[in-house]
Amino acid sequence: MDNTRYQDDLRELRARIRGHRLAMGVLALCLLVTLMITYSLVGAQRVVVTPPQVTKSFWVSGERVGNAYLEQMGGYVAWLMLDLTPASAGWKKDALLSFSSPEDYEALKLQMELEAERLRKINGSTYFQLQQLEPDEEAQTVLLTGRLRTLVNGLETSLLQKRYRVAFQFRGGRTHLKTFKEIGNE
Repeated sequence: MDNTRYQDDLRELRARIRGHRLAMGVLALCLLVTLMITYSLVGAQRVVVTPPQVTKSFWVSGERVGNAYLEQMGGYVAWLMLDLTPASAGWKKDALLSFSSPEDYEALKLQMELEAERLRKINGSTYFQLQQLEPDEEAQTVLLTGRLRTLVNGLETSLLQKRYRVAFQFRGGRTHLKTFKEIGNE
């Protein structure tokens, strides 16, 4: 047996093993980075809420949205908040809360739960017949005017003219519902 040839083969095999170890280290590091990225994405969820039907084009710029978008989202929010039956209150509450602002989440949740409980107790439902939308681009609000019908056991008990102010906040590329309040008929 040739000793120099044996030593050369041994050195070549050791170099090859070092190369394989280095490649395995790089692959393990890549696997670790992939696992960290996957772990960070597991709980993350992106919710994009747009009106169910986009009827007009609108613009979005920075922290503001245009009047057409405010009108469409105002009508959508009015439908979620005011067209309620005991059966639809739960899923409409969840849909509404999915885009409420974090600061106002609890207040809107309480408002929806109280209304749902009231409707369950009286076996009632409400329907809002929207008559007018007045967007305010500067304040990012919409004034909704219409008639609120209340039915108890299928019979109409009231039909009142109502006004509501819906305030939005657009940040991080997402619309957040700030408030939904009834206002007087000034």
